[in-house]
Amino acid sequence: MNGGTFTYREVGATRLGPLPDGYHHLHHRTRIGRGRPAFETAGAAVTTWALHRRAGARVTATTARAERGTGVRVSLGVGPLRIGVPCEVVWSVYEKDRAGFAYGTLTGHPECGEESFVVELGEDGSVWFTVRAFSRPARWYTRLAGPLVPVLQRAYARWLGRNLARIAAGG
Repeated sequence: MNGGTFTYREVGATRLGPLPDGYHHLHHRTRIGRGRPAFETAGAAVTTWALHRRAGARVTATTARAERGTGVRVSLGVGPLRIGVPCEVVWSVYEKDRAGFAYGTLTGHPECGEESFVVELGEDGSVWFTVRAFSRPARWYTRLAGPLVPVLQRAYARWLGRNLARIAAGG
């Protein structure tokens, strides 16, 4: 599934920041629950692709859990309008109060950049989900879509947050 090369130089920039210049930036943070059980449920959903699948994406991955080097193909859309995009996990984190990963775009992806999905358990017991990304068009049709792409990316980040809140609540 892998075999592609990254389409950007700043591999791993979503982990520590700052996000690189020359890209659209996305930072969306959602409170999704409270307590260790919500954190553990949400962390597992994010890192095993369950969140993306629940949100309507088809995910094919070379590993069951997000690990650096995992090849991922994410497909969104319906029928002939379904678009599959190649990515690779560039980092993952599995800590006591933090779990998540980032994947970067490979050759053939309509965008160029990286996106991270991280769940954190705060000291006050609140559970947060953060999506951070930097991207720019890599194909004629994403260039043509212009300012619509960042709007769709933000809407998808909000959709993921709502779905993860339901998952963390046991629904």
